[in-house]
Amino acid sequence: MTRLRCIEELVQEFQEQRPIRGGSLIITIFGDAIAPRGGTVWLGSLINLLEPLGLNQRLVRTSIFRLTKDGWLTSNQIGRRSYYTLTDSGRRRFESAFRRIYAELYPEWDGKWDMIIATQLDNELRKVLKKELEWQGFGNIAPSIMAHPMADQQELYNTLQELCVQAEVIHMRSEMVGTTQTSAALKQLVHECWNLQQLAEDYKQFLDRFRPILRALESAENLEPEQCFQLRTLLIHHYRRLLLRDPLLPEKLLPADWAGTSARVLCRNIYRRIYAGADQWLAATQETADGPLPEPAPRFYKRFGGL
Repeated sequence: MTRLRCIEELVQEFQEQRPIRGGSLIITIFGDAIAPRGGTVWLGSLINLLEPLGLNQRLVRTSIFRLTKDGWLTSNQIGRRSYYTLTDSGRRRFESAFRRIYAELYPEWDGKWDMIIATQLDNELRKVLKKELEWQGFGNIAPSIMAHPMADQQELYNTLQELCVQAEVIHMRSEMVGTTQTSAALKQLVHECWNLQQLAEDYKQFLDRFRPILRALESAENLEPEQCFQLRTLLIHHYRRLLLRDPLLPEKLLPADWAGTSARVLCRNIYRRIYAGADQWLAATQETADGPLPEPAPRFYKRFGGL
């Protein structure tokens, strides 16, 4: 089996960062690896999986406790073993968050915008809604008015329903009239509503970090399954954190040579090379109450347009 020095260095960089955010990494692993394979795992096997990445037993237990307290996970005690499972709400939140990661690059845009007018909400509830919509990529185009050109309709509906504000906000669909979808005025509005410059710089750092790894993979054979898992986890972890700040605007509204496009292609190309080896490691090391993790659900293989 082949071990790559560049992956060892990536792991070492993660181990040396301070603080190590255990909860965030566990969310990455559950969303990327555990959720598509049933959503349940024995805590002991998860601790062993995370130790080489720099998370000791105490940090894992503390992080799992917090995720359980926050409603992401629920525990089941069988004998002396604790098994953790995604709650129904946790599964919905995972699917919502991770759907962005594996979706097709740029779906066709119909030129329409979703607009949410929240003038009827009190200040506190408006702030909560604003935060939730910003997480979904909405921009604040005017006081109490937020918009997005390609909003996830189900995610938007769920947010309005969970906050019980469907009857208090106005949800409108609008489209450009008498001008093109990419007029100078519209591009200026996009520039004012979304901080794409900083995001582009962060994407470039991602490209600089992972391009050498792809080159190394292209010349490597029989990469060790544990390294496949470590690389897949840290790749998605880094990429997920970028996507949390990416409004995922239509390609027509983005700057020329948008670094986010290259980052997505790079992530997809690395993932396709290593996902199978990573799954071998998961199958060999992770347990449920019924034995090894089940095989991934069929939709897993549709990630990035098909694995």
